[in-house]
Amino acid sequence: MKRLRILLTILACVLTAGTLLAESPPPRAPNGLALTPPMGWNTWNKFGCTINENLIRQAADAMVASGMRDAGYTYIVIDDCWQGQRDASGNIQPDPQRFPSGMKTLGDYIHSKGLKFGIYSDAGKLTCGKRPGSWGHEYQDARTYASWGVDYLKYDWCSTYTQDAPSTYETMSDALRATGRPIVFSICEWGVNKPWLWAKNIGNLWRTTDDIYDHWSGQDGYQHSVLAILDLQVGLDGFAGPGHWNDPDMLEVGNGGMTSEEYRSHFSLWAMLAAPLMAGNDLAGMSADTKAILTNREVIAVDQDPLGVEARRVAKDGDYEVWARPLKGGGRAVLLLNRSAAAHAITVNWADLDLPASLRLKVRDLWAHKNLPDAHGSFTADVPSHGVAMLRME
Repeated sequence: MKRLRILLTILACVLTAGTLLAESPPPRAPNGLALTPPMGWNTWNKFGCTINENLIRQAADAMVASGMRDAGYTYIVIDDCWQGQRDASGNIQPDPQRFPSGMKTLGDYIHSKGLKFGIYSDAGKLTCGKRPGSWGHEYQDARTYASWGVDYLKYDWCSTYTQDAPSTYETMSDALRATGRPIVFSICEWGVNKPWLWAKNIGNLWRTTDDIYDHWSGQDGYQHSVLAILDLQVGLDGFAGPGHWNDPDMLEVGNGGMTSEEYRSHFSLWAMLAAPLMAGNDLAGMSADTKAILTNREVIAVDQDPLGVEARRVAKDGDYEVWARPLKGGGRAVLLLNRSAAAHAITVNWADLDLPASLRLKVRDLWAHKNLPDAHGSFTADVPSHGVAMLRME
């Protein structure tokens, strides 16, 4: 009898486990968007809350005229401070003084330029700029955005207090999917809750750090420089891939706080990291040098490589570093970084790339746009202060 009871107990446990497994939800499917890192422009880094519909139209015009659209930039994203109040039914309205024509009309203009329309909201009751957030209005706001023709939503994390990040972002993710419109979802909770561990298939990209600011090195409160953000990316490469990207924040190229050399390095590093390339400068007033940096198609091709593997730091000797990533077709993108105050020769050894020393590789300089002599076992370049050598090897 005791033996029978044991067998019945085991059977009951098996049946219970089977029932629980049967009731478990299926794995969350990807939304099929952002199979390469999104590229576009965002209002925040240059203009903050000083935005209006004329500025957005000018930016869309400039993205086309400058050749940025043809280089791959797609999204025009309006960040914080576009919001007015909610109407009697709770529908969010644009600020009537800044956006008198309405968001649907503005979205139609952006689309008429062959571009896509991005917008901003917040997971809390208020945005970081103290405008109405989407907490408690997720499905309502998602339907509104879809009706305006929105293609991209950046979703911030101010005024969230005790909210749970994974479930909060999953709610908006579900709301966007329920609209039936393909909307790329950008999670912007600053890496506080380690979104790389849970955000895959909830969002298409997630911030890994606090906000960037226009400096090469150092930190100012919650603001991080290019090198401070770069250091925080070490070890995160395994979490990124097609449809789900680590986001080290938007580009500062052209905003005046760094040298041209530093901006080239900033752009190169973000491309190596398979980061979203969201320009943050004044598109209508950018210099020829800024345009040349932002439209370097050989560097952009590394960022947009369909294999979607983020670079790793494969060697470090004080201020001298080597970053590398595999590319589709078997090649490698290699970046030599000089963080120091003086020019210095930096070497990448084939062992750093997990390649046999006997291998001979073709080398192309992606900033000089020229092929260099084939290399055997290693490659050395003189790299300027705060500069990079960015190479394609195959």
